[in-house]
Amino acid sequence: MRGAILHAPGDVRFEERDDPTIVEPTDAIIRMSATCVCGSDLWDYRGINKVREAAPTGHEYCGIVEEVGSDVRTIKPGQFVIGSFFASDGTCPHCRAGYQTACANRVPMAVLGAQAEALRVPLADGTLVATPEVPDEAMLPHLLAASDVLGTGWFAAVAAGVLPGSTVAVVGDGAVGLLGVLAAKELGAERVIAMSRHEPRQKLATEFGATHIVTERGDDGVARIEDLTDGIGADAVLECVGTDEAMAQAIKSVRPGGGVGFVGVPHGVNLDARQMFYSIVRLQGGPAPVRRFLPELIDLIWTGRIEPGKVFDLELPLSEVAEGYAAMDERRAIKAFLRP
Repeated sequence: MRGAILHAPGDVRFEERDDPTIVEPTDAIIRMSATCVCGSDLWDYRGINKVREAAPTGHEYCGIVEEVGSDVRTIKPGQFVIGSFFASDGTCPHCRAGYQTACANRVPMAVLGAQAEALRVPLADGTLVATPEVPDEAMLPHLLAASDVLGTGWFAAVAAGVLPGSTVAVVGDGAVGLLGVLAAKELGAERVIAMSRHEPRQKLATEFGATHIVTERGDDGVARIEDLTDGIGADAVLECVGTDEAMAQAIKSVRPGGGVGFVGVPHGVNLDARQMFYSIVRLQGGPAPVRRFLPELIDLIWTGRIEPGKVFDLELPLSEVAEGYAAMDERRAIKAFLRP
């Protein structure tokens, strides 16, 4: 088969790779229907994370099951399935508590490389969720979004404590931030403030349910949130970037007793413990347990209630994966959809 290999910062190639095979009896092999480039992939692509050697890349996937190991019980060949960016067994204490990304036996899917024509999925019973039937082509972008960015934005909203009638601010206008807006609206927020400077992203945020757009950043952004909330601050803030500025803005924008759900992979973030102590805010975040939300999110997509795939504004054949990376790096695209 062929798939993406990251050789060095800025150097993604579409090359021959070994076909995936069953390694463990709990594995499944899927033929990819769609994959994509994630904003978190850009940390390696830009060289912010050190690239030590050429390696497969990509962690978002959906497709048709071709083969399963002898111990797989709930997943069958011919099913259309979606999985999370961490494989999880579904049985350890952390999985049972709903935090599958902390599974005692977790496997990062990025190591296996989902930007490829086929993929081995470990721990198939605990990782994969089948749709009611094989979807049509038009539904693929929406279902693929559930593999990471939708589930991550949803977790940010849940972790921040979004409740019906609440006021929510979303820091970050990438795919996760935009779908955090959608999640907050679906969870019943009355006001959703999207922080964005980019007109196309502002338009999509509004379509997903944003009631206000704030273009300011840093302390000016915090001041604008205060203006919109009569000096109180937001009830919940979703931090979907991962930089020090974004985290500081999120913490300062939430009211005392409110919550921050942080899902941006941290780079250069320095938290001031004294400031946190006196701010009286709740912080929860980390790698989103997407598997917890997949059944609900698939149902919302299947019934047509939400269309998260609208975050894909560039579609390419998988063979042009390098252009997908470049377009997102240069902010010519929010998110690149790749079709094998």
